[in-house]
Amino acid sequence: MTGIRLSLALEGGLALPASARIAVFAPTDSSDLSPLPADMCHIITTDKPARDHFAALGYTCNTAPEGRYGAALVCLPRAKDLARALIAQAADVTDGPVIVDGLKTDGIESALKACRARATCEGPVNKAHGKLFWMNPAPEFSDWRQGPPQEIGDGFVTAPGVFSADGIDPASRALADALPEKLGAHVIDLGAGWGYLARRALERDAIRQIDLIEADHTALSCARLNVTDARAQLYWEDALRWRPDTAADTVLMNPPFHTGRKADPALGRAFIAAAAEMLKPSGQLWMVANRHLAYERALAEHFAEVAEAPGGDTRFKLLHARRPLRKKR
Repeated sequence: MTGIRLSLALEGGLALPASARIAVFAPTDSSDLSPLPADMCHIITTDKPARDHFAALGYTCNTAPEGRYGAALVCLPRAKDLARALIAQAADVTDGPVIVDGLKTDGIESALKACRARATCEGPVNKAHGKLFWMNPAPEFSDWRQGPPQEIGDGFVTAPGVFSADGIDPASRALADALPEKLGAHVIDLGAGWGYLARRALERDAIRQIDLIEADHTALSCARLNVTDARAQLYWEDALRWRPDTAADTVLMNPPFHTGRKADPALGRAFIAAAAEMLKPSGQLWMVANRHLAYERALAEHFAEVAEAPGGDTRFKLLHARRPLRKKR
């Protein structure tokens, strides 16, 4: 509902520059930017599906700011450190108003309170379970700037906002520990994040190629630091749309199951369907999922053999599927 709040703000005193570019930070593919002049907007996102969505609509897109802007809109993400880093980045490159919009469930109240402690915040516009406010001019937020990737132990680095930014995900560790020695020559890590599963898989000399597919550009940048083996190929792609040039022997994954704060098991089911299309007829899928998520039916729809593997616990389960089923044409 960003569009509704933007429209109300523009009617209630928010003034945009007449001929300067507008930076839009971290919109989702459901963000309504229609109140803004599309030809003046520069979409800045690290999310591949969002980038593809706005590029298809004709917007100019990039993963980082370019030059100066007359105004900026920050679409607030859930992660507090990332949200603050985006506000700081917007303030650094903007000569006019910095607008912040977000849902109450994503921390907009906290962001408004923190910004009010150091700047005059106009608005806010309260509508559709969210708020929008703006600062003009925006102060410096040097203490909110995002630093370089940070070490989390075991030789891995991560960045704010990526999945499992504070440490190795226990479910991913359990899956990596349970993987058999024989995974085949060609492996795909679907939704690779910052590269933990891929690096663990590469402990096997028999692997000749592993493809890391990740939609979050920031996470993939960390993966480039974590997975330096020459056998690794990294792709900034939507895992549901990307397909390999040659079918793989094994797909590994710890699929996402949230859209915002809402559980959305359909995401995991879509990952399963995509994985089946990437595999050889004799290929196999290894995945980990929260125990309450009933993925077995989806697996049975796409694979001839499905079983729970040892190594799970009361929180999550390890699932192994073999021989993908081909749809009849």
